[in-house]
Amino acid sequence: MLNTVEAVIDESGHIQWLEKVSIKGKRRVLITLLDDESQEEALQAAESALQEDWLNEDENRAWEHLQKEA
Repeated sequence: MLNTVEAVIDESGHIQWLEKVSIKGKRRVLITLLDDESQEEALQAAESALQEDWLNEDENRAWEHLQKEA
């Protein structure tokens, strides 16, 4: 299972986790370095991309069976 966890890494490569992380054994990781200034821009771009995929009629029909009837 993949998990995304927010952290801060310093110039020496030390990682400070911004939330509780439980790691068992050795794990591979992918690290994306973000500029502090562009963090909000990246979140907005991701939200826009997801809206295109998620907010459409085909997607609504695919999940229709999970919606409760009122």
